[in-house]
Amino acid sequence: MLGNLIGGFIVILVGVSLMPTVADEVYAARTWNSTTGASNVHGAASTILGLTPLFFALGIASAGISIAATGLRQAGLLGV
Repeated sequence: MLGNLIGGFIVILVGVSLMPTVADEVYAARTWNSTTGASNVHGAASTILGLTPLFFALGIASAGISIAATGLRQAGLLGV
C-alpha cells in the first residue's frame, strides 16, 4: 500500500517536473522553422499540437491517481 502511494506521488512529481519541457517543445514545434522563422504547422494540426501539454498533464494525473487508488484499495481504505 505505502509503495503504491509513494509510487503515485513520484509519477506526479516526475510528470510535473517534465511539464515545462513538453510545453517548450510544443511551442517550438508550432512556431519555429529554421529557414523562414515561421511555422509550417497551421489549422487543425496546430490546434491538436497545442493540446499536447493538456493530454500529457491528464495522462500524468490519471496515472498517479490510479496508482494511489490501487494502493488504497489493497489496504481496504477505498471502496470498490
